[in-house]
Amino acid sequence: MNPNLKLKNQNYYSIGSIAPSPSNLFVAYTEDDNGRREYTLKIINTESLDILDDNILDISNNIVWSNDNKYIIYLKKDPITLIADSVYVHKIGTLQDEDVLIYKEYDKEFNINLYRSKTKKYAYIDIDSTNSNEIKLIDLDDPINDPITFITRSDNHLYYLEHIKNEEFIVRSNKNAPNFKILKANTIGDDIDNFESIIEHNDDIYISDTLLVNEDLVLEVRKFGLPEISIHNLSSSVSYDIKFPENAYDVSLSYNNEITNDNFNYQYSSLITPRSIFNYNLINKKSTSLLSKKIVSYDKLNYKSDRFFITARDNEQIPVVTVAHKDTVLDSAPILFYGYGSYGINIDAQFRESLIPLLNRGFIFAIINIRGGGEMGKEWYEKGRMFNKMNTFYDFNDGVKEVLKLGIGDPENVFARGGSAGGLLMGAIVNLEPELYKGILSGVPFVDVLTTMSDPSIPLTTFEYDEWGNPANIDEYNYMKQYSPYDNIDKLNYPSIFITSSLFDSQVQYFEPAKYIAKLKEYNQSENVILMKMNLIGGHGGLSGKINQFKETAEEYSFILNLSDAE
Repeated sequence: MNPNLKLKNQNYYSIGSIAPSPSNLFVAYTEDDNGRREYTLKIINTESLDILDDNILDISNNIVWSNDNKYIIYLKKDPITLIADSVYVHKIGTLQDEDVLIYKEYDKEFNINLYRSKTKKYAYIDIDSTNSNEIKLIDLDDPINDPITFITRSDNHLYYLEHIKNEEFIVRSNKNAPNFKILKANTIGDDIDNFESIIEHNDDIYISDTLLVNEDLVLEVRKFGLPEISIHNLSSSVSYDIKFPENAYDVSLSYNNEITNDNFNYQYSSLITPRSIFNYNLINKKSTSLLSKKIVSYDKLNYKSDRFFITARDNEQIPVVTVAHKDTVLDSAPILFYGYGSYGINIDAQFRESLIPLLNRGFIFAIINIRGGGEMGKEWYEKGRMFNKMNTFYDFNDGVKEVLKLGIGDPENVFARGGSAGGLLMGAIVNLEPELYKGILSGVPFVDVLTTMSDPSIPLTTFEYDEWGNPANIDEYNYMKQYSPYDNIDKLNYPSIFITSSLFDSQVQYFEPAKYIAKLKEYNQSENVILMKMNLIGGHGGLSGKINQFKETAEEYSFILNLSDAE
């Protein structure tokens, strides 16, 4: 099960999930041998170290054990779209053909996730799309029975559960609450309007996760673009926040499988502080470091980080975080900007070990939290989605120009990096303002938006209609055509561009970047180099193995270092 040993004998290997049985006699795990995220489930006996004959093929990554150690619940994917749409129960020691189908989803705009409640009473079947979901409960004491629907799906309603006991649940819901509110349900299947209100909606606070520890409700929230941990006592209604020492950081709840004690764990890092795991005691209100990542020859005092806001063209305030070596002269240094801006995903100021060699060579690194991400709450995401998508690209280019005006970065040595939907971002920004950049790093880029979203057989297309639009609708087609990188290539002086892709990528098909670079080369009016590296193994995440991934990053950084004036 050691992925490093597997890599000695094959080109690609990745472990997806690892799930010990309740008795710890068995460990189930999923493995991917080509990068396409079509997993095989295997089970190992922890006493004999023998691998059982159970071999479950072509499944999703998610697996859950029944409480009696006899069954495993897993997800099957549609073989064409690769969207998880079926829930099966497998009895240990039987053939896959004998597995029992307990739920099938027929709406192709929905995908299924599977996870276990921390009380270990239920498995959650989370059937979700961009803007709505529905959760069904599997009793882990009797997993063969039909799942029970908790709240029936409805348009624009997202909710998440935390089981307490019996039929009591903490519910995080965005019904009439874009930034989410916290409710308590006392009965499965009750109307949400009958739930007890625990924490009301707040326009300035986005609730992103919950953890119940005895009488304390621990919340992962976002306030003005920063993640925080807030604690609310359910008995006294007293609440407080954990304070952190830096003005830009990343913090999240982590490794909390037990909820009956007075402690919980969280992880913390920043652009200059390596990741650490802390244990927080709810009685004495103190954090204790459990584990800190050690970086050889690294001293955080040699680096400086800052966070500030810039003004976009429509006067929206955009958060920016920067990091540089303390000796770097900011106004004459090459600068690498990073952005994403899709799916409501947060790009926080977490530690990136691979940045150290770049910073040591005089580069500045800057993250721009553009609209379409989730850094500033649900409204921030909505302002960069569907018919607001152009905001994402304008924010990035405006952010670059405003940061340069502040004397941060050399205007003649500006670089940008993004991957996947961030690769779409890279394609759009250079079509809009190619002269702004000296070099672009575009990883597994989603650049042929119209063609991909017009083909429902391509993996993830139907699931993402609510993110980008459906070209079958003329208004959505016309809007996507405004920014689709491939469709907006023109006879321009493009900067140097380095594109990476993978043959087995299930999220961005390899032919997207291939046809994109062909058209770029045809239309480009400059002498700047445009290159593409195609991994013949691997998927959306590139090659497997930490060393291989470092090598890929080194190739990308070599590209921009060669273009820059850095030493």
